[in-house]
Amino acid sequence: MKRSFVREILESIDNETISFAGGLPNEKLFPSKELKKCASKVLKNKEIYQYGLSNGIKELRQKIAKMYCNSGFKTNEENILITTGSQQAMFIISKYFENKSITLEKPSYLGAINIFKLNHIKMKEVDLKKDGIDIKKFEKSFAKTKLAYLIPDFQNPTSTTYSKTKRDEVAKIIKKYDGILIEDSPYSELYFEKKETLISSQIPNNSFHLGSFSKTLSPSLRIGWIRASKELIDSLIIIKESIDLHSSGISQYILNEYLKDDANFEKHTQKIRDDYQDKMEYFCKCLDKYLPTFKYTKPKGGMFIYGSFKKIDTFELVKKAMKEKVLFVPGNQFYTNKEKINNEIRFNYTNSSKKDIKKGIKTISKLI
Repeated sequence: MKRSFVREILESIDNETISFAGGLPNEKLFPSKELKKCASKVLKNKEIYQYGLSNGIKELRQKIAKMYCNSGFKTNEENILITTGSQQAMFIISKYFENKSITLEKPSYLGAINIFKLNHIKMKEVDLKKDGIDIKKFEKSFAKTKLAYLIPDFQNPTSTTYSKTKRDEVAKIIKKYDGILIEDSPYSELYFEKKETLISSQIPNNSFHLGSFSKTLSPSLRIGWIRASKELIDSLIIIKESIDLHSSGISQYILNEYLKDDANFEKHTQKIRDDYQDKMEYFCKCLDKYLPTFKYTKPKGGMFIYGSFKKIDTFELVKKAMKEKVLFVPGNQFYTNKEKINNEIRFNYTNSSKKDIKKGIKTISKLI
């Protein structure tokens, strides 16, 4: 199995590079001062340096459970497993379903595809439409696999957002076949218009809901979580313990301290939404002006713009762009059969200045 192309090209970044590649948050928006205060406070407590519970510290799990309850999704701390980022959450669940088959979107998140391969999970791709997965094809596939991996909120890589109708239909199919949904939601709080209802809230005993603080606070904390029934969580803890015993206690305690101020966290998250929407609008204007043949749908949230050219090989294009210190991810990386797709691109717009956005897109236009 090859390494993630995204992770590989990120290693080529230096101070002169304009990167539209990785899904990096805007580091200027990290609440560094607040987190520093929280760290200074909790580091005085010697207990935080000790081994902790495998499922995570109780206070943090309670706060995450409260977030679900506030949105109408009944949850308690027993339904939460703290993980070392949502990437580990994906690995734990994949290990649980090792050697099974899974239905997923086409295209889909590269990190998940690699994890499924590593755990010998056979992937059955289903096309995405503008309002979500193709329901007829999804049901046909899910009837056989009884396991699905979906990203309904600002999907990676396409930024597709599932409509209410599609969410309801997916939930009905999961119930009908008594299967399991893995609902990956790292971008659900990064909405520009409204927050959508989680599919998992309709099927709490037939789903794993994955969340993360990497996109809203700091990826360096490496704190994510799984929300599921107590029975499913108990099954996963065995796998979690075998990997790392528990996620970083220090990160958990710092995060727990920060989340004590609900209003401040919401204010911070809204600041991110406003900044990202502004960046997205500017990125789209530059695309329309300098790359008019690139066809895309403007996202309603998240971190990416996805689209395609008619006859341009974007894998060859990125090789040329890298020589000019501009990076993006060619769309073929998000398919299980990479060689068949050669004209699509995923752009990240959240971690570049407007000056670099304009310069980067103009550079790409000169290479076409």
